[in-house]
Formats: sequence, structure tokens, C-alpha cells
Amino acid sequence: MKPLRQFLDNLHPLFTKGGKLEPFYPLYEAGDTFLYTPGEVTTGPSHVRDSLDLKRMMITVVAALGPCILMAMWNTGYQANLVLNAGGLEFAEGWRGSVMSTLGLAANPENHISNFVLGALYFIPLFLVANIAGGLCEVIFSCIRGHEINEGFLVTGMLYPLTLPPTLPWWQAAIGIMFAVVLAKEVFGGTGKNFVNIALTARAFLYFAYPSQISGDRVWVAADGYKLVDGYTGATALGQLGSLDPANIPMGMTAVTNTVTNGGLNISWFDAFLGVIPGSMGETSALACVIGAAILIASGIGSWRIMAAVVLGAVTTSAALWAIGSDSNAVFAMPPWWHLVVGGFAFGTVFMATDPVSAAFSEGGKWVYGFLIGFMTILIRVINPAFPEGIMLAILFGNVFAPLIDYFFIQANIKRRLARTHVPA
Repeated sequence: MKPLRQFLDNLHPLFTKGGKLEPFYPLYEAGDTFLYTPGEVTTGPSHVRDSLDLKRMMITVVAALGPCILMAMWNTGYQANLVLNAGGLEFAEGWRGSVMSTLGLAANPENHISNFVLGALYFIPLFLVANIAGGLCEVIFSCIRGHEINEGFLVTGMLYPLTLPPTLPWWQAAIGIMFAVVLAKEVFGGTGKNFVNIALTARAFLYFAYPSQISGDRVWVAADGYKLVDGYTGATALGQLGSLDPANIPMGMTAVTNTVTNGGLNISWFDAFLGVIPGSMGETSALACVIGAAILIASGIGSWRIMAAVVLGAVTTSAALWAIGSDSNAVFAMPPWWHLVVGGFAFGTVFMATDPVSAAFSEGGKWVYGFLIGFMTILIRVINPAFPEGIMLAILFGNVFAPLIDYFFIQANIKRRLARTHVPA
């Protein structure tokens, strides 16, 4: 690697102040720090130093996302193969079907390789489009401002496609991430200065700008030729439950297990926990999210307080609404343990609510912030059945209130310290 280090050092004068390529220094710096530890370090006794820098932090988050990424590809292909198999189709239509045919991987949901490869043909293009479009915006802003290209977008570019349905048009994915990077991040100064989660902002933009491509019954299962399969519903468990007549839901919430069928396949709680159900590509598996949570908590990057508070808020609120019940709203019949494994709740709790930039940072504030998100998630899900998922808007709502929550906790802490140090005259 020594020749590479020398090559980069020889290029350095071209990109520094006065060099011919000075405007493109952020590109050089990004490549250099990607390959090597940054050469600039803090000096002076007032700085605390440890081995965790921004690059290592972001790489750890990406590693924690690994199980969700693998599950996204496998389950996307699995759901698609279920559809194709139910309709008697051997291959999907379009270029993906051609690739699968060339590889000799017919539509067989019991073939894990077929599931994984077909799912990758949906996930990887969306991943590349999101990173290219969003990364281009970051590069342009960095070159104009003379800022570094931070590793923060590495995580955003990974989180964002995991929140999308596999059928989303590529150009919409590009517009969504560009909107969020520019208007929710760069206009506020870049990495570390955004007050809302970037990936969720992009997802929210798509939901309101292109609702037919980001919601509904038929966007969650990726299968070209899907329209040929009669009688198959690709709705999520939350979406299916919201459309049921409450009079037909058994007591104790076997609603999804026994009443709702998906192409002839009953959805059990364990199916939802594993993630073998329709939904956004990376959000279906609560198990994968639990593994990611363990990595984030063990590394000290993800706040266990926020995660615990979100779960506490959701369980408390859903238990109360479940006990109250409703004759007109089927979602009231969903007990707390179901809310934890369906939709994007687990994914949002682990990877979105814990965003260190947009979340509360005071220890007490983390509990209030997390509980607020859990409470709002269930409130949106249950009280407004037209919007079957609530974690996205709940986290953005929490992001907006996080500074205010921290303010009150900091002021209370200041008052306590002043009271302890006050010496009567």
C-alpha cells in the first residue's frame, strides 16, 4: 500500500489552496480518508481522543444494517417468487426475468438462491440510484463550500432504499433523496447540522408527492408480470388489518393470523417477527433489527434508552387502545406484541429514532423523546387507519421537538446545580 500512499501524497498539492484542482479538494479528501486514517489530528490538552471517529462510527452502523440488507434481498425475492409461482409463471417479465432465465433460476420460493438473486435485482438498483443521486448533491455542495465530504451519507444512502417498496420507480427514488439531502441537510450546513432524519425526510417526501407508488396494496411485492396473478394481495399486515370489518375479527387478535390471508398464505406472528411478509424491503424483519440493535448498543453508538423508551411508549399506548376496543376500527384489535413486529416499527426504533444528530442528546430527554415517538406511532396507526404506518411521521415529529425537550432538561439540570452550590449570605 506504500505506493498508493505516495501517489496520494503527490496529488495533494494539486488540490490544496493555490493548486490547479483546488475546487475539487473535497473529492480528493474523501478518497484519501476512505483509504487511510485522516492525517490531521486535534492538538492541545483540551481535546479528548479515542479510536472512534466519524468513519468508524458510520461503518459500524452499516455493519449493524447488514442483517436487514441481506433479509431485504432474500425476502423481496421470496415474495416475488410466491406471486410468480402462484400464477404459474416461471420467470418474471422484463430484464430481471431475462437475467434469472440466463442464470437458470426459475421462480421457486423454496430456492434460497433464486430468492436472494431476484431480490438483489430489485434492491441493488435502488441502492445505486439513491447513492449516486444523493452523493452527487453532497459533492456539489462540498465543492462549492469547500467542505469535506463526510461519511454521514454512507448511512443515509443505505437506510433510504431499505425503507422503500421494491416496485418504486428509480427516478422517484432519485428525486426523494435529492430533496432530502438538499432541503433537510445541506441548506442547514451539512453533516451534523440537520434537525430531521435525512432518510425519513426522503421517504416522507415520496409518500406525499407520489402516494400511489409508495402505498397501497400492490406496491409491496416485486414481480414483473404481477398483474397476471389473480386473487393475490400484496398488502402489508397493517394495511390488510385496516381494511377488515371489525365484526369479523376474532377476540384476542388472531386477526392477522387467521383472518387475513396473503395469496393463500396465513401470516403468523412468527412470520412477522422473521420478516417473511410483504413490506418495505429492509423493514419487515424484526429479528434482523434486534441483531442490529445489539451491535449498536454494544458499540455504544445506538442509545438503548431511546430504543427502550420507544418500545415502552408503543406498548403502553397500544395496550390502552387494545383494552378500549372499537366497533368501527379493526386496528384497535391489534395487541401490543403485534405492533412491535409489523410495519417499520422495529427498523425505525433501532436505526432512525437513534440518529445521534436529530435525536435528543440529554439522558433524561432521550426517555421523553423515545416515549413520544412510541406514543405517536401507535396513535397514528390506530386512530387514523387511512395511514396504516406511523413510525415515519412519529420520528420526524420527535425530531422537531428534540431540541425543546433537551432545553427543558438542561435548564432543569442548571437549576439543580445552582441550588446545590448556593451559599446563603
